[in-house]
Amino acid sequence: MIPKKHQTMPRPSALAALAISIDLMPVATAVIEPDTGRFVYANRHFTEEWLTKSARDLSTLIHKDDRPGITALLHAGLERLLPAENTMIRVPLQDGAVRWAQLHIQSFQPETAPSTHLLVVQLIDVTADKRRLDDVIAREVRWNSALVSSVSGVWDHHYAINRKYYSAIWRQIRGMEIDDPLPSSKEEWLSLLHPDDVEPTLHAMARQEDGDPAYQVFEYRERHKDGHWVWIECRGACIERAPDGRALRVVGTDTDITERKLAQHKTLQVSRRLEMALAISGVGVFEADLISGAVDWDDRMHEIYGVPQDEAIRVGETWENFLHPDDKLVVLQNVAGNTQHNQCFSDQYRIVLRDGRERVVRSCSMTFTDTDGHLKLVGANWDITEDVALQRELERAKSLAEARNADLESARSRIEHNALHDYLTTLPNRRYLDEKLAQLAETCTQSGEALGVLHLDLDRFKQINDTLGHNAGDAVLRHAAKVLRDIVRSDDFVARIGGDEFVLLSRFNGNPRKLAQLADRIIKQLRQPVICEGRDCRFGASIGIAWAAGQQIDAKQVLLNADIALYRAKNNGRNRHEFFSDATHREILDNKRLSDDILRALERGQFFPVYQLQFDARTLDICGVETLARWRHPEHGILSPDRFIPTAEEIDAMAIIDGLILEQSLVDFDHWQSENLLIPKLSVNVSYRRLRDPGLINKLRRLPIKPGQLSFELLESTFLDNCEDGVTQTLESLKKLGIALEVDDFGTGHASIVSLMRLSPQVLKIDRQLVKHVPDSSEQAKLVGAIVEIGKALGIRVVAEGVETMQHAHILRDLGCDELQGYALARPMPAAEIPAFIRKAAWRNDH
Repeated sequence: MIPKKHQTMPRPSALAALAISIDLMPVATAVIEPDTGRFVYANRHFTEEWLTKSARDLSTLIHKDDRPGITALLHAGLERLLPAENTMIRVPLQDGAVRWAQLHIQSFQPETAPSTHLLVVQLIDVTADKRRLDDVIAREVRWNSALVSSVSGVWDHHYAINRKYYSAIWRQIRGMEIDDPLPSSKEEWLSLLHPDDVEPTLHAMARQEDGDPAYQVFEYRERHKDGHWVWIECRGACIERAPDGRALRVVGTDTDITERKLAQHKTLQVSRRLEMALAISGVGVFEADLISGAVDWDDRMHEIYGVPQDEAIRVGETWENFLHPDDKLVVLQNVAGNTQHNQCFSDQYRIVLRDGRERVVRSCSMTFTDTDGHLKLVGANWDITEDVALQRELERAKSLAEARNADLESARSRIEHNALHDYLTTLPNRRYLDEKLAQLAETCTQSGEALGVLHLDLDRFKQINDTLGHNAGDAVLRHAAKVLRDIVRSDDFVARIGGDEFVLLSRFNGNPRKLAQLADRIIKQLRQPVICEGRDCRFGASIGIAWAAGQQIDAKQVLLNADIALYRAKNNGRNRHEFFSDATHREILDNKRLSDDILRALERGQFFPVYQLQFDARTLDICGVETLARWRHPEHGILSPDRFIPTAEEIDAMAIIDGLILEQSLVDFDHWQSENLLIPKLSVNVSYRRLRDPGLINKLRRLPIKPGQLSFELLESTFLDNCEDGVTQTLESLKKLGIALEVDDFGTGHASIVSLMRLSPQVLKIDRQLVKHVPDSSEQAKLVGAIVEIGKALGIRVVAEGVETMQHAHILRDLGCDELQGYALARPMPAAEIPAFIRKAAWRNDH
């Protein structure tokens, strides 16, 4: 019952009827006003279990953190919108603790007082249930945390209710996402196991379900989602059985032990290698416990000392009895002394075997304190009897050698000469050059003279060596050495520093033009043909010149500068000389920087293809597309091939770039075909170095290339008249693969008609420089027309490049060109822009 000040019902008869109903309820029940939450009436259970003197209304009864939610419920009750509602609340106690209660609140309107609106409240004590729930949650959190920390995946096979559970870690071990489907059947799961593990795993699972302790843990391999094998350690046990003994529930964990298995495998490898090394070397290993007297010898120790495997080895007896009487005292003293100092020591002594044979043994030993606190001696012995005999033989040979000291002195002189001279040309070698360079630099510094360095490289030497053989190459080198000896002054120095390179050192006074005159004489003389094995060999020389004078001459830098100048001479056309200059140095540095950028670009995938469409000259239908390489440089933007090809060829990177561009273009071409874009063929530029790759044909066979789909564009200036036999064979193999050949930039080189017929290309591409002036030069038009006639006579299609205007297109069509390519019809564009361009067909609007 509520105190009278809380009984605010306007109709006592209605309250009395309500009170009778509430008093009969077996749970704590009260009536409250929805606007204030004040208690109107409460039964005995509510009054005894929940009400306190300070509780005037529902809000003051419950915990302050729960009041906002209850206030919202009361407001809903005031609007008569409150359905039956259950919620969990806290009721604070005087000692600071709280009780948890299930609150049930529902709107109520007495039939005898229709204008009266009340709320009926029931409280059920759920404190014990809440504590048990919190305890379960805490234990589950601890269990899950322990599983996550142990990196084990949990599985639970509840056969009784046909339910299987697999934790997130279990899926993670196999590379599965949380939403990935599980194998739909046991057979499907078995297909993921390693073939060698299927039967053992099935057996182990059956024994594990039967409760066999030997199979509580077993291992097997399962295929990871990424394709590799994962070693899994399965731990499980049956926790529930049917009356007939059948397993109703089996739970366990799976752990990824792949790294452990790999470590075991590596340990086994190391052990095998160590065992093999010991076996090959004949080293025997021993360990002796100096406290307990236990000794362990391996098989090779037994072999060295001739002791049977089953004979017990004793400290202070077995090994000591084998020591030679003359060595025994010294050896034992050495062991005793080093044992006290706990340091590694070695020794060499003689032993006498039981059959009377004498052997020489070398030992290396050390002491350590084991985990059991015992002092132990571990070491290795190996039989060096043969080594000692060999050493004695060497000592006798040394005595004989010393007796022939005069001969050795003569031999030393010859060896020194050979060490400082080239065996082929008898010129000084690189080692001698370094010594002489330092001497001359010091001499010039003291005398005030200048030091000149000429670095010479023979032109076309490699071609002579490859085509005429090494004998011809050797003859050329000897001839070059003779020419240099004959031309230089007696106090000049000439050396062959390797391959076809020579260096000349010369002191001079006055103008360095003297060095240029010397270089010209050398070049002129080396141009003269040399007869090798009845054939004329023609070659030349490129020379880099550097010089220095003053109080401090950096000899090595002068030599390096000459090498840089030689590099420029070879790049500027060969058979010439160049002086080192700051501009030359900057050029070399720039080229080095560009080389590094190209190699980084290959690593970072910065090379990509763009495409320029080719059109039928008469119908303007698309008849092909040419692949053009581009470089997405991080600093300079998109670079065209003329910015990087020369340097890429120097560093042998062009063949790699060609291969990358080809592979990507084939992918793009297949994509266009899948979109039903009618592009008949794809042409790709190929470098000479790429064609010299002996593995090119096999690489192409592995690519998805259909016959007639692909053509290679070859530079006329590079291929036609100077084609190596190996490259010619490669070109023939390309034709057999169905890859067409096209001659690019035709008209700028000096190819003969004969060589053109020998190559038998399908297409000639007229260079843009010849096409450029066709509209305003009748001579140029005639020249293009003549090329077209050559192509038609040889059955070769003719493509005009550089078609910049529609006027070009009309003239070239009338001249008989088969195909057109140029900005007037289509600019080079990325692969993604090709479909939209073709569908729009804008080039036809300009026709």
